[in-house]
Amino acid sequence: MSEPAPKTQTPSELAADNAPSLRVESKERTARVATVTLPTSANGTKDHDDGDTSGEEKEEEEAEVEDSEILEDLPDTTEEIELIHSRLNSISKLGLPRFSEHLKKLCLRQNYISTLDPEVTNTLKKLEELDLYDNKIKTLGESLNELNNLSTLDLSFNLLRHIPETFEHLPSLRTVFFVQNKISQISGLGKVGATLRSLELGGNRIRKIEGLDALVNLEELWLGKNKIMRFENLDNLKKLKILSIQSNRITKLEGLENLENLEELYLSHNGIERIEGLEKNLKLRTLDIGTNFLKELENVSHLTNLEELWINDNKIESLQALEPELKHISSLETIYLEGNPCQKAEGVHYRRKVILALPQIKQLDATYVKQF
Repeated sequence: MSEPAPKTQTPSELAADNAPSLRVESKERTARVATVTLPTSANGTKDHDDGDTSGEEKEEEEAEVEDSEILEDLPDTTEEIELIHSRLNSISKLGLPRFSEHLKKLCLRQNYISTLDPEVTNTLKKLEELDLYDNKIKTLGESLNELNNLSTLDLSFNLLRHIPETFEHLPSLRTVFFVQNKISQISGLGKVGATLRSLELGGNRIRKIEGLDALVNLEELWLGKNKIMRFENLDNLKKLKILSIQSNRITKLEGLENLENLEELYLSHNGIERIEGLEKNLKLRTLDIGTNFLKELENVSHLTNLEELWINDNKIESLQALEPELKHISSLETIYLEGNPCQKAEGVHYRRKVILALPQIKQLDATYVKQF
């Protein structure tokens, strides 16, 4: 008797949630890491001794005083500062330049910051990671121009309409997140072409893949939840290992022949009717093409390194192609077929027939295969 596999995120869910999570620091590191949480009342507002919250000017003055005091007890040698959900409108009064010789990570998630003061940020020359997830930023101006050591930048869930021009001043940038902004065009990345390894542009308004020619060392490209209609302008991304273009408007698999190092390809929730054009992608380990319009399983027998295949929720009516296409792929461990007409057509025999055709698999849909 088979047992349910632990509940895990599907590749679709993973691609939709790629922003880096905050680390839990070990005890020996806490002396160099500061996490600040401001007190809130039951209704989520700042606590006041007298309970008086009237007058916008008074509130602004109090906020400035509080901002200047937030970090006052931290040593100058602090390497990581996290100010999450701290109701910050600005970083100008935080006294950050005091940490310039040691600060490597600054996390300002879930605040109300709309602009960054260049006179503050450009003093942080040792900064390697800047997390501005979920703020109100529309533009960066020259606020990052002096951050030569910055390698990771998260600007997800802001109000950006274009990729900031300041990127030409970030010679060490390796990973950047632009999830859920208002970006409609990929541009301005030429100067980081030699260093950038991961680019996340999911949840924007992009209609065309372009502006990537200089990213010759890029290994991960995330473009889910945009309005892209076709694969194009990917030829120079010869080192790309992960490509996610879920929840777009793709109807045909093409233009991937130069991506010979591709290991993971996520294509769910598009309008693809055939599996094709993967002849050169021999290193593929994960292929997610669930929730499309496939009528049959085809053109995957040469993918002998495949470990996971997601073809669930398509229009596949028969299981006949399973054995000739997949049985010889010994590395294949997981296959998702549920939600196809063949599952309903086979009824109670569905699971047994799939396992007989593919005895090497360890998981079928969401359930482990019992090994005899």
